[in-house]
Amino acid sequence: MNRPKPINPARVMVAGFIGVILTGSLLLSLPAARIAGELSYIDALFTATSAVCVTGLVVVDTGTFYSFFGQMVIMILIFIGSLGFMTMTIMIFIFLGRKITLRDRLLTREALNQESLSGMVRLATSVLQIALLFILSGASLMAFRFIPQLGYGRGIFFSLFHAISAFGNAGFDLFGNFDSLTRFPADYLVNGTMMVLFIFGGLGFTVVIDLLRHFRFRSRISLHSRMVLLISGVLLFSGTICIFTFEYSNPETMGSLNLGAKLFTALFTAATPRTAGFNVLDTAALGYPTFLLLLVLMFIGASPASTGGGIKTTTFGVIFLTLMAMIRGRQEPIFMQRRFTLTQIMKAVAIVSAAVALIFTAIFILTLAEDIEFSALLFEVFSAFGTVGLSRGITAELGTVSKLVLIITMLGGRVGPLTLMVALVRKQQKDILHYPEEQLLIG
Repeated sequence: MNRPKPINPARVMVAGFIGVILTGSLLLSLPAARIAGELSYIDALFTATSAVCVTGLVVVDTGTFYSFFGQMVIMILIFIGSLGFMTMTIMIFIFLGRKITLRDRLLTREALNQESLSGMVRLATSVLQIALLFILSGASLMAFRFIPQLGYGRGIFFSLFHAISAFGNAGFDLFGNFDSLTRFPADYLVNGTMMVLFIFGGLGFTVVIDLLRHFRFRSRISLHSRMVLLISGVLLFSGTICIFTFEYSNPETMGSLNLGAKLFTALFTAATPRTAGFNVLDTAALGYPTFLLLLVLMFIGASPASTGGGIKTTTFGVIFLTLMAMIRGRQEPIFMQRRFTLTQIMKAVAIVSAAVALIFTAIFILTLAEDIEFSALLFEVFSAFGTVGLSRGITAELGTVSKLVLIITMLGGRVGPLTLMVALVRKQQKDILHYPEEQLLIG
């Protein structure tokens, strides 16, 4: 009778994110959080969700509307959202000297997408150390540009804010007028530093830890890390070539740039839809071939245990390899002389199916609620799901219903669409009975 109820890690994780979002929305609703003007609660909630879910979609300009206090709140929300609710909780428990229970370890394992319970506290500590290392290094480099321009105090805050936003793949910026990085597309110091930060942030903490261990102890990197690096490299290289080709002569994007700047902006534009959200080219001016390519990159997103969203690179890899195995007549997908289990394949299929269902539902509701060009709505929903933050300039025009739909979409993209659905299930059932098989006509 007194047996404790089994916990639902997905539900606790989603509830944790929602708690942080609601707290942030209340802080952003305070008059001290803005310089001038009014901010409705739905806009404060939208901004807080975008920050915690490291998306970057905004309804007001972050650099000119919010005060220093408001910008600090957004920066802290990005930092919490990028590391994850449970990682921050573990760090607070360690700081307060509280014992880390089995429940805490189970929740941390779910949040960091790990298989084993061993080493959860050590992994959470390593995640925080890696995040601080990248953020402080990036902020130090960008300070060489911002301190001479803005002064010592504002320059340091500017550098720290954008380092946290870049490593967290958040896409928030303080440059004003919704311009992001479009005013200086060839600033290699700032843009290059930010690109390195959001690429490593999108690889996933487990991959970065694996790479550091490999270079330190010369150990072999895991199959997971190899797949993440391979898929990320292929997407980045092919995306750069395609965008360079598609936008080479576009006078509204990179047509007026020199060859070196064109290559750099093409590389940056190929990297940013993998959940970063910063843009050096006007997103609304991109051609339709580039537009469609960005949709694909936003849908795939970053990697597991990273600061990004989307279906994740490994999910895409498993689905692709399963497809190739079926085409070649094989019974199971193979990668580097290793096969995947049926459970992994089913989970990948479920994630993609849940993502498609979430995106389709969101687009359907937005088309009913808004009188805006369909392509712009499509781009907005994909950006929200991939926690990217790129927009064709319609976010501030959306109504309350559309903003609520995007809030749910951003949350689903950050925690994972399957995790969000599992959190809504009242009770998970275990397979006890095994029924007889039956053949269906498929395809």
